[in-house]
Parts: sequence; C-alpha cells; structure tokens
Amino acid sequence: MMWGSSIMKGYFKNAEKTAEALVDGWMASGDVGVINPNGSIQIIDRAKNIFKLSQGEYIAPEKLENVYIQSPWIMTPWIYGDSLRDFICLVAVVDPEKVKAFAIEHNLEDNDKLLSNKMLL
Repeated sequence: MMWGSSIMKGYFKNAEKTAEALVDGWMASGDVGVINPNGSIQIIDRAKNIFKLSQGEYIAPEKLENVYIQSPWIMTPWIYGDSLRDFICLVAVVDPEKVKAFAIEHNLEDNDKLLSNKMLL
C-alpha cells in the first residue's frame, strides 16, 4: 500500500478500477514485498499471481517457474494449482534439441521412449 501526493487520484472514467486500487486514499499496488533488516523493501511477487492450496499453503507459481526455467532441459514450465487440492502440477515443455543432442552423445535411440530413459532423470 502506498500513500502520497504523487499517487494517482483514480483511473480515468473507471470508478470500478479506482475502487479496487484505492482504499481510503491508499493505493494497493498488487505487489508482495518483504521488509529487509536494513529497512529497505524488496518486491518479490504479485498478489494476483498467488493461489492457496486446500491445506492453506500459498503458492507463488512464477517463483517456481523461474526455478524450473533454469534447467537446460525445460523450455517452458507452467505451474498449476487448485484450491480444492493439496498439490500443484508442473507442465513442462522439454527442449527437443537438447534431448536429441543428449541421445547422440550417449548413443541412445531418438524415439518416443527416449524421454522415459532413466539417464535423463
């Protein structure tokens, strides 16, 4: 939440969005932040990008996706969660060029069964 003379007065001709963003003159940024020991604020996520699992645990999917994208094997990670479940699901697109190069390097047959090869795990 932010307040000050430089904060907007509202959205142009959009009272509904203004009511969402401004609470008693305070602007809700939608950011999730952490106050560091030195008093600085670090923005770590977006509130709208967080969901709650059935057991009450909050998940920030972008944070997890940013970890998975660092894998040389994964091109596109996507985290899905449902508030009625106690687990999340990762859907990942594997980089076919990397897998093909791995198969050649290890003399493996490049076919539909290659991704289930234990050497790739």
